[in-house]
Amino acid sequence: MASQTSTSNDLSGKFALDVRDMGSLKQSARAGSPEALKTAATQFEAMFVNMMLKSMRDATPQDGMLDSSQTKTFQTMLDQQTSQNIAKKGIGLADMLVRQLSAKTDAAALGIGNDGTAADAGGGNFNGAASLMDAKLQRAIAAAGGNAATATSATDSANKGSQAPHVRSFQEKLAAHAEEASKATGIPAKFMLGQAALESGWGKREIKGRDGTNSHNLFGIKASGDWKGKVVEATTTEYVNGKAQTRVERFRAYDSYADSFKDYAKLLASNPRYEKVLASAGDATSFAKGLQKAGYATDPNYATKLASIIKRSLAG
Repeated sequence: MASQTSTSNDLSGKFALDVRDMGSLKQSARAGSPEALKTAATQFEAMFVNMMLKSMRDATPQDGMLDSSQTKTFQTMLDQQTSQNIAKKGIGLADMLVRQLSAKTDAAALGIGNDGTAADAGGGNFNGAASLMDAKLQRAIAAAGGNAATATSATDSANKGSQAPHVRSFQEKLAAHAEEASKATGIPAKFMLGQAALESGWGKREIKGRDGTNSHNLFGIKASGDWKGKVVEATTTEYVNGKAQTRVERFRAYDSYADSFKDYAKLLASNPRYEKVLASAGDATSFAKGLQKAGYATDPNYATKLASIIKRSLAG
């Protein structure tokens, strides 16, 4: 019993979470006591919360004057500690795991299967129960973060099931327009929604005229010399030699979001500079890099931001 208590204390005292350090969680699962199980489940919940925070950070543009590698490092440390604190209070995931695994353990310890018959695994003893609990928890841990690749995959799956309200609202509002534009270009609707999200700040920073008129311009398309439609002037950030500069530019204005998607689709389909972008539309990273290389935006981190939003925030 003393060794189980020690394992519990060691885990609860961790400051920063590391998805690669799975030994302690697996050891707690094997320990077999309710205390050890609760500790392992809480650590798993903290890891899950941390991955969700990281996903939200990655999906948010971070190119302000105060952003740097140092601030990002401290932000990561803060997120890790926040995840630990949230998990101690609980969001329900740890309790659900404990209930589920405890039920399995009780059944295995009695040698009873889910259908009430004698269980094959478990042998009617505690070793069998512990083995069952260990396997169940290890599968959950592996799905959440056994290594960097599976951690990302688990985060993506979690996001699809529990999107932030503003993300879900944005996607639901514009999905039909994106699907129509997808038919015209072959670009997946999700990719276009991701770009609209990046350009408009999930609809919170839409381009508007000085009188507050909404341009419905979701893709930041400027009004060049050959544009014959409506125009609005707005302040924007452009990067010159890697340095951010604030400017007032002329942007195209539309009567609806549907028109914005149609014009975006027309721009990419008719302009030769985007031929390679359309050709690489099957992969989010290639699509994002292609847009940046073709000169769609001047932000040096545009491709990274766009690929992150497409992969980690949007469902479908």
